[in-house]
Amino acid sequence: MELSDYLRILRQRGWVIVLAAILTAAAAFGFSRAQTPVYESNLRLLVRPSRTDFGQANAAKELLTSYVAWLNSRYRAQDVIDILQLDMEAGELLSDVKVASENISFVIQLSVENSDPDLANDIARTWGELLMKWQTQENDKNRQEDRITIEFIDDPQAGLDRPKWKINTAAGAVFGALLGVIVIFVMEWLESGVMRRSEDVERFLDIPVIGRIPNN
Repeated sequence: MELSDYLRILRQRGWVIVLAAILTAAAAFGFSRAQTPVYESNLRLLVRPSRTDFGQANAAKELLTSYVAWLNSRYRAQDVIDILQLDMEAGELLSDVKVASENISFVIQLSVENSDPDLANDIARTWGELLMKWQTQENDKNRQEDRITIEFIDDPQAGLDRPKWKINTAAGAVFGALLGVIVIFVMEWLESGVMRRSEDVERFLDIPVIGRIPNN
């Protein structure tokens, strides 16, 4: 097929691509809006050793792994449930929480998912406060120079995690456009043996058209 054939197809059947893109984009938008929004609250905790020497810094880095394990526990989840008086099981709450550490910056990252952004913030804040309280109790057993402090870098901030309706709508439009292109090529293939124009006769028979019989 020549470029002129593709342009002709687009002129004649381009509406199929546009219609398919609009329909799938609308479907993706509607599906996204029908879903229950899930928000993610992120809390960052800074771990600070009392001394900045090599030994104390390495000890703090090793403790980060222990802090992550301590936080990622059903016991902590149950403590949070009791404090906030939540109506859920510890395992259910724990499944909505992710804990990770950044050894280079001495930071613990705590992420909480919930359909209520304010509740997600409260859970993250309470979870972090449990670690701070526990470390304070541990510091009472150590000398001043061996103590480690933990503090919030900032208040927890909740943002929409899913559904991302803008991305879903755009992806739906792209998928619909591709589907429309496929439909057009299928339609052209089914009609490939039908000759409607003089150009079709010249292409299939490889001979020039020298005359045409009018319809009336």
